[in-house]
Amino acid sequence: MSAVATPVESNRRAGAEVVAPLHGEHHRGHRSRAEMAEGSSPFVPLLVFFAAAVAWSGFQFLQLQLEGESLQALRGNQEAQVQQAQRVRATLDAMAVETQKLADLGNANARLIVDELRKRGITINRPADGAK
Repeated sequence: MSAVATPVESNRRAGAEVVAPLHGEHHRGHRSRAEMAEGSSPFVPLLVFFAAAVAWSGFQFLQLQLEGESLQALRGNQEAQVQQAQRVRATLDAMAVETQKLADLGNANARLIVDELRKRGITINRPADGAK
């Protein structure tokens, strides 16, 4: 044995118990993970989660409201165009019916127009008898 004893050896000879510090516990005042798990509550994380869920739902609701209003405005802007298209369609249908009547009466030009329309897959629907 050596003549000079180390502090650990001298403590062992004296019967003192040597306790080595555990990894991560060299700073006093810090709680271990086990201690923190025992004392912590799931309330704060759940509160944050639900607050985020409510905020996200509110944001989505507002976005959908704004998009709905935009779609209604677009539909309102197109209403005049739709009405104009319906008037043009009614005028074209009336002209097609009159052209068909002329073709039935023997007009050669009207017959040519009706035949060309038929070749292109366009049929002329006559209004019911007695209708104008």
